[in-house]
Amino acid sequence: MGNNRFDYLIEKIDEAPFTEDPFPHILINDFFSKEDFAEIISSSEIKVAPAKDDSQMLDQLFDIGYRAIPFPGAVTDKNAYLEWRRSGKDTQNKHSACEGFGMTLRLNEPKSDILLELKAFIEGDAFNRAMARRFDIPFERCVVDSGIQKYLDGYEISPHPDIRRKAATFMVNINAHERSEELEHHTQYLRFKPGYEYVRAFWEGNPDIDRGWVPWDWCETVSTQTQNNSIVIFSPSDSTMHGVKADYDHLQGQRTQLYGNLWYEKVKLPQAQWEEMDIRSMVGSGLHKGVKLSLKQQIIANAPEPMRELGKSLVRKFSRSQGGRNYS
Repeated sequence: MGNNRFDYLIEKIDEAPFTEDPFPHILINDFFSKEDFAEIISSSEIKVAPAKDDSQMLDQLFDIGYRAIPFPGAVTDKNAYLEWRRSGKDTQNKHSACEGFGMTLRLNEPKSDILLELKAFIEGDAFNRAMARRFDIPFERCVVDSGIQKYLDGYEISPHPDIRRKAATFMVNINAHERSEELEHHTQYLRFKPGYEYVRAFWEGNPDIDRGWVPWDWCETVSTQTQNNSIVIFSPSDSTMHGVKADYDHLQGQRTQLYGNLWYEKVKLPQAQWEEMDIRSMVGSGLHKGVKLSLKQQIIANAPEPMRELGKSLVRKFSRSQGGRNYS
């Protein structure tokens, strides 16, 4: 090694223990050295002057080099975002499981020397191979996508485990604004509440169906990645539930991350939406009161196509997950 000032981070990734709750992941606090981190968050592209209103803030960020990108939980139309802000946040949301209407910006061509080096590092083989190595991912089959990103107020992505095509993901908090760790804009790591574990079982039992987003009240938060200069890395599975709901004053400073993924070859899979999987609303409180025939009957009767056949599989898997009790 020795080709990049950040190569010391590879050893940290190689040696970091796994955290198992709520799912296997790597968490490293104080990821960068104090000197490097101070320089990163002091750079002009990260530490942006406070703005008087949303329009001025966006103009400042665009002038620096940030660009709106297509991203889950976000829109790319500046005017649509500003109208949502002006309208009292009544505009149609991006997803039925969300209330937010956010915007995600990526810095594609940084000017600061340290950010140029940092961009080269997170896009390079050494960093991405280390991530793949820890999760037994065949790096040669993957495509790298990463960047320096800001997420504006209103950005929301409800609990989800990530689609099957994603091999690994990482997030590093590099916030320059004061009290960032106290603000409501961080990634939450969650698990299903007991009454909704059947959704994870459904994904596990149907690998040809893609995973999706679910409502917040189906899950409970186990931990939140609030610490500045921390990195979380994980490989998506049926249990890797996480989400973000940003509600903060972005005029004083924006939520900023190093963010990236390893992707497998693109494959289009059908996806069951959360409304199609909401068994509890179909069977009411009877789910936990010894429901047998009615559970399967109501899933199949109420589920739209193609969920009827999937519902049968879900019931079989759910029955096994409940210790073999007869739900069919």
